[in-house]
Amino acid sequence: MKIIATNLAKPTKIIWNGEEQNTGIYKYPVDTALRLEKESVANDIIADRRVHGGVYKACYLFSSVHYPYWKEKYPDLDWDWGMFGENLTVDGLDETKICIGAVYKIGTAKVQITQPREPCYKLGIRFGDQKILKEFIDHGFPGTYVKILEEGEVSVGDTIELIQESENPLTIHQFYQLLYAKTKDPKLIALAIENEALPLRKREKLKKYQ
Repeated sequence: MKIIATNLAKPTKIIWNGEEQNTGIYKYPVDTALRLEKESVANDIIADRRVHGGVYKACYLFSSVHYPYWKEKYPDLDWDWGMFGENLTVDGLDETKICIGAVYKIGTAKVQITQPREPCYKLGIRFGDQKILKEFIDHGFPGTYVKILEEGEVSVGDTIELIQESENPLTIHQFYQLLYAKTKDPKLIALAIENEALPLRKREKLKKYQ
């Protein structure tokens, strides 16, 4: 895996349900390295820290391989890296192979895979159509958030190197499907509940399905 774009948000005002809000969904490539800090990417814009940023969502990675699919569906947009609000656009990221809890080295930082991105209305605003939320869920390749174990800097061209496999075989793709499945696989539920790399509230929420 390799970093092909480092992206930061431009603070943007939007109108939602008649109210003016700020958002950091409008991210664009920058020519500088990104510094990954414990709860966010330095100099990035996080408008609502209740749902973005924090230990388990410090940095968001999205795969470049999915861009052609979305470009075909939304050809009239002004396309560039960062369209999905990702801090790091990655060549070779595969949600079906990356396991929650695995540890990687990116640039001089050390990170742990934590959870997939769950889309909200702000992605719909960026794409000009709220139907993308369901399309994004159905497509099943949401990218991943990471926890920063060691702060450091990441530049375009840096590789993502596996340091430690997860002891739990639950992939980002499997967990994403589990979140939205009407009938939830008990084996995946058990794996998720046992995986301490996931936020506790997510694991606790899944216990009601056991």
